[in-house]
Amino acid sequence: MLAFSAFPLYWMFVISTGDESAVSKTPPQAIPGNQLLTNLREVFTLQDVFFSAGLVNSVIVATVTTVAQLFFCSLAGFAFAKLRFKGRNALMVFVVLTLTIPNQLAVVALYILTGKLGLNGTLLAVIAPGLVTAFGVFYMRQFIVGAVPDELVEAARVDGATVTRIYRSVVLPAIRPALAVLGLLTFVATWNDFQWPLIQLQGTDYPTSMVALSDLASGNYVLYRRVLSGALVATLPLLVVLFLGGRQIVRGIMEGAVKS
Repeated sequence: MLAFSAFPLYWMFVISTGDESAVSKTPPQAIPGNQLLTNLREVFTLQDVFFSAGLVNSVIVATVTTVAQLFFCSLAGFAFAKLRFKGRNALMVFVVLTLTIPNQLAVVALYILTGKLGLNGTLLAVIAPGLVTAFGVFYMRQFIVGAVPDELVEAARVDGATVTRIYRSVVLPAIRPALAVLGLLTFVATWNDFQWPLIQLQGTDYPTSMVALSDLASGNYVLYRRVLSGALVATLPLLVVLFLGGRQIVRGIMEGAVKS
């Protein structure tokens, strides 16, 4: 099973190390070639693609979005799980219902809104819609309900802790596994996002990596060795994140399953 899952990545690597004939060979080429540096040089030096800028911008967008979601979603989840305020349940239902709305339906309205704010064509327009999500709020709320006992919160209040102190000193240490899971899901989803960055950044000098890859694959004649070389480079950050955070992710999923 692992071999079947890893084969597409390996074949992408093989094609990115060969010439254009490697794509159409029968049977498929299984041994890497010696053209990787040549192909990568072409990818990074092509005009009107801006692949280097795309990688940098993807790092910026994915990092800022992930950090913002971890903060805002955990804060909102704490409020919905442990604070008592009027309309809490109704507001939580509304947040959950927004998950049923396809993102594609909101594109036009979102584009008009960012245009009125003067953000269209900028990285901020790509970042802003992802600063907080309904899924992140719901996930953190569910985890906090099981991970942070009400008695612990009440004891902190009796000791004179403010809401901010309770969040910082009581809630955050208890939800680290959930933060790791949400952080990974957010980073991967943001890095791989294509539709919204394409709408906002196509034709600019600062695309994201996915938009840059689409520019590599455009034209009447596509050089797949270039496309797969770019895809190989764009996949490496995701593999690094998965490698570094894999243990925390499994721990967070298992703890959530046990608590539920």
